[in-house]
Amino acid sequence: MNTLLFNDTPIIPSKVICIGRNYVEHIHELNNEIPSSMVLFNKPNSAITDTLCFISPDTRFEGEICFLMMDGAIAGVGFGLDLTKGELQNYLKSKALPWERAKGFDGSAVLGDFVPLRVPLESLRMTLHINGTLVQEATYALMIYKPSEMVEEIASFMRFEDGDIIMSGTPKGVNTYTVGDEFIGRIYSGDILVVENQWSVIQS
Repeated sequence: MNTLLFNDTPIIPSKVICIGRNYVEHIHELNNEIPSSMVLFNKPNSAITDTLCFISPDTRFEGEICFLMMDGAIAGVGFGLDLTKGELQNYLKSKALPWERAKGFDGSAVLGDFVPLRVPLESLRMTLHINGTLVQEATYALMIYKPSEMVEEIASFMRFEDGDIIMSGTPKGVNTYTVGDEFIGRIYSGDILVVENQWSVIQS
C-alpha cells in the first residue's frame, strides 16, 4: 500500500477523491460545460506517489489544493498533482465512458507532504511554478464548490477512511510536461507559506 506523510507520520489513504471542473476558467480552457452538480471521480491507493514521472507526451499536470481527512473531517492540507492522459480522456468522454484509464493509472496522484490545517480554509491559496515560471494559481474564493460542500457531498454516498485525500480541482494553466522539468507547488494562507514541495520529472 502506498503511503504519504502527514505531520511527519506515514499515512495510508484508501483512496483519493477528486473534484472535477471546480474552477470556471479551467472549464473554459478545456472547452467543457459548467456542471450542474459536483463532478467526482476516484483514484485508487495505487495511484499515489511522491515521484513525478514522465508518462506520455499527452499527459498533463493539474495542480491542486488537497485535503487529508481524519474522523470524517478535514485535518490536513497539502499540494498535489492530478496527472491526466489528455487524449485518452477526450476519447473516453466522447464515448461517455468512465475516466479511470486516463485518471486513475499508477502514479497519477503525485502528492507532497501534508501538514495540520491550522489556518482558515477561506485563506488558502496555491501556486505552481515550473522551471521558475508561475503556471497555475488558485484561491478558495475561485472554487465553485467549497471544501465543506465537497465533504458533505462525498459523505452522502461514500464513507471516509482516515487518511483519505480530497483533490479539490485544478485552475487554468494545465499543460503537458517533459523529463527534467522542475516543479514547485506551494500552499499559502494569504501570503504566509504553509507547505511546499518540489519535484524533478524523471523518466518512468
